Amino acid sequence: MASPAMKTFPSEADAKAHELLYQRCTDLVSSWPGCEGLAYIQLFRHEKGWYSGLSPHVGTMVADACFAARPSDVVVATVPKSGTTWIKALLYPTVHRREHHPAAAGDHPFNSLGPHECVNWLEYQLYAANRLPDLDGLPEPRLLPRAVAASGCKVVYVCREPKDNLVSLLEFVNSYNARNGRELVTVDAAVDFFCDGKTSSGPYWENVLGYWRAHLAHPERVLFFRYEEMKRDPAAHVRRLAEFVGLPFSSREEDDGVADAIVRLCSFDSMAGMEATKSGKTRLPVGDVANSASFRRGQVGDWANHLSPEMVRRIDAITEAKFGGSGLINFC
Repeated sequence: MASPAMKTFPSEADAKAHELLYQRCTDLVSSWPGCEGLAYIQLFRHEKGWYSGLSPHVGTMVADACFAARPSDVVVATVPKSGTTWIKALLYPTVHRREHHPAAAGDHPFNSLGPHECVNWLEYQLYAANRLPDLDGLPEPRLLPRAVAASGCKVVYVCREPKDNLVSLLEFVNSYNARNGRELVTVDAAVDFFCDGKTSSGPYWENVLGYWRAHLAHPERVLFFRYEEMKRDPAAHVRRLAEFVGLPFSSREEDDGVADAIVRLCSFDSMAGMEATKSGKTRLPVGDVANSASFRRGQVGDWANHLSPEMVRRIDAITEAKFGGSGLINFC
């Protein structure tokens, strides 16, 4: 979805009430234990045990209080650096292919807006800086990140091999740190943080398991993708996306190769070459982040170039212990 207009409050009292809600949430999160982690922001430990930064914790709380999901909504829920940018990129032109034909790349919104501007982060972009976004005017199905309130809405989740997720997250954090003159996170420290769940999105394994179990219980409401399988056959996953959101490709669209056109539009080379990627920025609470920072080639198995055998054994042992019996052990 394009960045929504922010709601104007009908009275000063309403504006003050919303400001107080943000302040109460901020005060609460600030009272929790803080620590460093695999992130470029300080992390706070939620009372239920997971870690996140101040802004996303507060944004999630405010969204819980203010956001009402509709059954027609489609929410994107992934552990960051698990293919989040790519799944947003694939989903947006799939839903909006009739307004913006994917084969007409020169006229597509992606030329001026990055995927994170078309499908905003709920807790980082929409419910942030004392704002209350007006989402009512968005066309259905509304594309929203992160399922805050279930309400029967559809959820698209992508998981990625944990070692590749770790490496991609480390590269992203250190890219930000380097641009801002901060000390880089070492690989050894990154592995410790990751295994302890000290990342901006909390513990990797528990996050994946939660959505996997939801998918098994309600496959009609939770679509679960594996990043590695998406890489092998992206067009098949685009077709599954279209079917899942209630907009299956017609026989004519199949004959015209629309699914393949979406894959080409959202390929690394295509997206990386667009001006919105090369020079655009996405506004986050920590400041403007270059869109190009979200585009690495995302190779499967890149962890082998970064992690020692001991690190691999440690992460694999946790994965086997956490995922054993769930059907999630074999990623590739």
